[in-house]
Amino acid sequence: MSRRFVLPAHSEAGKLFGQLGRAAAQTTLDFLFPPHCVACQRVGSLYCPHCLAELPFPPINHTPSSPLTLHIAAAFFEGALRNAIHALKYEGKQRYAPLLAARLALALAQTDYRADAVIGLPLHAERLAWRGYNQSALLAQALAAHLKLPYLPDAAQRIHNTVPQVGLNRQQRAANVANAFQAVPNQVRGLHLLLVDDVATTGATLAACAAALKDAGAASVCGLTVGVALYHQASLDLP
Repeated sequence: MSRRFVLPAHSEAGKLFGQLGRAAAQTTLDFLFPPHCVACQRVGSLYCPHCLAELPFPPINHTPSSPLTLHIAAAFFEGALRNAIHALKYEGKQRYAPLLAARLALALAQTDYRADAVIGLPLHAERLAWRGYNQSALLAQALAAHLKLPYLPDAAQRIHNTVPQVGLNRQQRAANVANAFQAVPNQVRGLHLLLVDDVATTGATLAACAAALKDAGAASVCGLTVGVALYHQASLDLP
């Protein structure tokens, strides 16, 4: 009697078949329900190139008093961009990540910062298990592919499951994330790094992670976020 071969779910081939299945399912959904631009509702993309091109770039913040060398934002956190980030972060619409990462690459191109590798701001393991994915890691991975740079998924960890920053003032935010991160020296030592997150408000979380990376020997850390809070941009003071 012939034996049926079952491909282990954890094998590389199993992962590939799973990815192909998800891609085929998404293609079918796109055919039946074409995506609409989050800004203008044009059919064909989640965020059309025309609307992305119309977004103004916020000023670049040089941060001499911070572990960050500078902070670059791709757009202000408002309107359609805010909706796109919320869709990626809270609604499971991970296909926004490559679109927003391309915008991050354009923002970075305005500077002369030369990175060696890309890191996504890490989530604590408990938060990651609850959400199922890290939106910052998705952005970082897509950006690394776009820039043809190494992506370092395990170079930094969030070792304290801090409370959400929403509703906290600047001082409370900084205290909340102080010493919340650690980095792996043999992965970051001597490197100029891009640290990617979805949104910066005061920049406290970026700065805390950058401090851990610098303590582990990183040469410099550039914070790169899709959005920056409009009401903080004029006087953004990254602790």
